Amino acid sequence: MSSSNVLNAKQSTAFYSSLIVKNLPLKLSLGIACALSISACQPSDNIANTADDSKTQENGHSQTLTSARAQTIEALSGVSMQQLASFDAQEIKQGGDTGISITTSESYSKPSSNITASRKGSFFIGNAFFRQPWVVAPASTDSRDGLGALFNVAACQSCHIKDGRGHAPMSSEDDADSLLIRLAMPATTDEQRQKLKDSLIEKVVHPIYGGQLQDRGIQGVPAEARIAVQWIDKPITFADGHVETLRSPTFNLTKPGYGAFNDELMVSPRIALPMIGLGLLEQIPDEAIKKQAIKANKANGDISGKFNWVMDPQTGKVALGRFGWKAGQTKLITQNQSAFNEDMGLTSNIRPHESCMPTQTSCVKAVTGSDDQGNGKLAVEVNDEVAKFVEFYTRNLAVPHRRNADDKLVLAGKKRFYDMGCQSCHTPRYQLPKTEDDHLEQHGQVIYPYTDLLLHDMGDDLADRTIAGKLPSKDLQVEFLANSYEWRTPALWGIGLAQTVNPQATFLHDGRARTLMEAVLWHGGEAEKQKQKVLTLDKQGRTELNAFLTSL
Repeated sequence: MSSSNVLNAKQSTAFYSSLIVKNLPLKLSLGIACALSISACQPSDNIANTADDSKTQENGHSQTLTSARAQTIEALSGVSMQQLASFDAQEIKQGGDTGISITTSESYSKPSSNITASRKGSFFIGNAFFRQPWVVAPASTDSRDGLGALFNVAACQSCHIKDGRGHAPMSSEDDADSLLIRLAMPATTDEQRQKLKDSLIEKVVHPIYGGQLQDRGIQGVPAEARIAVQWIDKPITFADGHVETLRSPTFNLTKPGYGAFNDELMVSPRIALPMIGLGLLEQIPDEAIKKQAIKANKANGDISGKFNWVMDPQTGKVALGRFGWKAGQTKLITQNQSAFNEDMGLTSNIRPHESCMPTQTSCVKAVTGSDDQGNGKLAVEVNDEVAKFVEFYTRNLAVPHRRNADDKLVLAGKKRFYDMGCQSCHTPRYQLPKTEDDHLEQHGQVIYPYTDLLLHDMGDDLADRTIAGKLPSKDLQVEFLANSYEWRTPALWGIGLAQTVNPQATFLHDGRARTLMEAVLWHGGEAEKQKQKVLTLDKQGRTELNAFLTSL
């Protein structure tokens, strides 16, 4: 952590201590926790047949968008495609009435603007938990001890810098604080294959290293490995001769702490996602996501999409996944507590077991920070009160308003975005319902996240590989129903401020893209047709498209 970050952490501790002491028991006022965003039988309605995949909408928008897909987008939006592609004053408030108009490094760190004073205290308490590090047990601050024994980070600010996205390490000497490695093995038995098909398990984990690599360990517990990356330049040429230089990563795991890796081990590097707007995405109805799953006409290279069907660790039932790079988490409370467990080695009521594998004896025997909860509950390190504050915080990080939405250059770029059919995956607008829950800030909002929350095959270039560098088969599941080629469409709101919030922020799941144009040019698979259209843009067209994206 840099000296400036340390200073900010100290200042925030002093500020929040007055809030915490007034609202929590003394024990909790000493503890600061955080949650990291990382990360079935497949139901028959997972794939919705289109009415006529060869027919296109006739109102002047993209010829790459099928009629059925256009109708679905309009139904979800409540407005016409023509209105979506034009200037819409309502779209300035991407997060509806929850949004903010801040355009500084604090753009991702403010509460929903419609939050009441009586609820704002819970946000700031959650913010304090989010910022501060956990420590190794035993410690005097016993309500936030129990880090590890194997872990990736001790505090989420190491990963979600100012609540923003992470970045890939530039060299083998750089820390991988805001990037982690998920692991999966091919199924080898009929029982494993059936459990994966039914979403009863997330993946087949490595027998020694588990399902996520922890590159740190407390004293006396060896880290599982170190993460190293090598970059290779990859030039790509536009129709007018302009050359954009992409960078292609090769991730290596060095210094294995518990024996050699298997060549067939599938390795998935993932940077931290931004934290804004998560409570709004959580309120999008399941049916709105399901109805966007489209059966592709592969002969025409159409966009398709499927939703992930995952085991909810809180309920023990399969449910729709919507969070994480592969939509492997159902809701914020489970995402947060899964991240406590896998990223920080912390137990909770939803994830009550240490993240050690049985063969990692030094990890298994390490002292924990678990506290007795009474009422027959297991002793855990993150109790329900802490978890609820963190959930409230992650639910209410506001989405910044758009900038220059009515600018001619921005509107020209928006038209190009729609003409090329980018909205086929990046669904622009939703109308949220008013539900019978405590998510008051999110109720009934009209939002513009630009995502369908579905999985899409993004092609070989963006697919995860085995540790031996080979492409896995597409029938190998690595995160419930998702394979190595499939990624959930990320929300685009706030993306124009990503590098204002964190100048080192990068894009795509593994952080390979340094700019938004680089991210676009890595699109392949289902989005190959859209990428080829982008490559026909001249300098003016590229400027316009970039102006639109940076206005979000």
